[in-house]
Amino acid sequence: MAKTKSVFVCQNCGNESPKWEGKCYACGEWNTFVEETKITGKTKNSRPGTVIAERTKPMPVSKVSVEELPRLSTGNDELNRVLGGGLVPGAMVLIGGEPGIGKSTLVLQTALNLPNVKVLYVSGEESPQQIKLRADRISSASAENCHVVSEVSVEHITKHIDNEKPDVLVVDSVQTLETERIESAPGSVSQIRECTATILRVCKEKHIPVFLIGHITKEGSLAGPKVLEHMVDVVLQFEGDRHHMYRILRSIKNRFGSTNEIGIFEMLGTGLREVSNPSELLLATQQKQMSGVAISAALEGVRPFLIEVQALASTAAYQNPQRSVTGFDLRRLNMLLAVLEKRAGFKLAQKDVFLNIAGGLKVNDPAIDLAVITAVLSSNMDMAISPDICMTGEVGLSGEIRPVTRLDQRIGEAAKLGFKSIIIPSYVKGVELGKFDIQIIKANKIEEAFKFLFA
Repeated sequence: MAKTKSVFVCQNCGNESPKWEGKCYACGEWNTFVEETKITGKTKNSRPGTVIAERTKPMPVSKVSVEELPRLSTGNDELNRVLGGGLVPGAMVLIGGEPGIGKSTLVLQTALNLPNVKVLYVSGEESPQQIKLRADRISSASAENCHVVSEVSVEHITKHIDNEKPDVLVVDSVQTLETERIESAPGSVSQIRECTATILRVCKEKHIPVFLIGHITKEGSLAGPKVLEHMVDVVLQFEGDRHHMYRILRSIKNRFGSTNEIGIFEMLGTGLREVSNPSELLLATQQKQMSGVAISAALEGVRPFLIEVQALASTAAYQNPQRSVTGFDLRRLNMLLAVLEKRAGFKLAQKDVFLNIAGGLKVNDPAIDLAVITAVLSSNMDMAISPDICMTGEVGLSGEIRPVTRLDQRIGEAAKLGFKSIIIPSYVKGVELGKFDIQIIKANKIEEAFKFLFA
């Protein structure tokens, strides 16, 4: 006979305790324990949908048949690139991002544009009327194949799956789901874990790909237990600044493809537009030469594009100089400023330094170090850098310019966009520089790059 008992569950890591604790000894977080009701007894192992062990039989790995899984194209080239070529039958894709960043818009736009595919869109946050208003705004298609329903009960969702027999399932969002087998509130660790496991089990049996939208915490990580990311097949992070138009879809986990791919979108009034050539959009229109601006050939995953680095160095108005960055690592900027002062002899200790990556992007590529220090130096000396020059290179603590990965792709992107010169590290291996229609300047130290730019 089933029995119920009260336990306290950490909402950060899922650790259970028989009594309330102020601090979780497993993850170290404070005030995260919430009381939940747990069902014990025979019904725990006899719940509906449980896979019986007798159904499977161990076999040698050499006799396992390998079949090429046909991927389903989403009709979105950027999304297909991040997924590794399209949707795999039975795969569960978890998409996370900040509120208002465009997660629901991306998934609904994809569901409306899937050709000859029946989609079941389950929303626990919006009514069908609200979904219809958004669909009319972002798509002009009739969308007869997209069926919407507002539901939070997992038991009812599984019935809809059996009745509708969709080819693709969309759930928005996992934090709103609840199951009758657990008496805790929606969004708790137990509810998220159980609801995701139920949907995963049903869709794996029926080979239905699933888009699962998830919330994130204030630290920027996906809300819910970490086991949620282990259960799904693909984890995508939708990033960007709501005050800028560009969005980046980044792959964090992918069992069917590479995690080095990103997709870039532009948020418009009619929905998300694919950005096939981000370099042209991330570079400002060149009206006249201005100091403090440098162009860098960056790399996100395996995709090269050129970005504009903006810097402003001015005399500190207060005793302590300010260091402010947007889209770049503040600690790395402090290191680069120390290299400028120690190795190149430029006094910036009493200067306010502000750095911005144009377009609202967040770049972690160390190859933009050279563009950062040249932009700072350009602003400090009030000398403009020619808009026909771009650069790439990592700066070491001794002032040397270190080699970067995929140098041939960076040079090719700069040549394609019409740049006349590019500054690269002097150490080049395995790259045929003669095939590029662009002047290539090799620099071993930052002083050599400065001499070419400001001579």
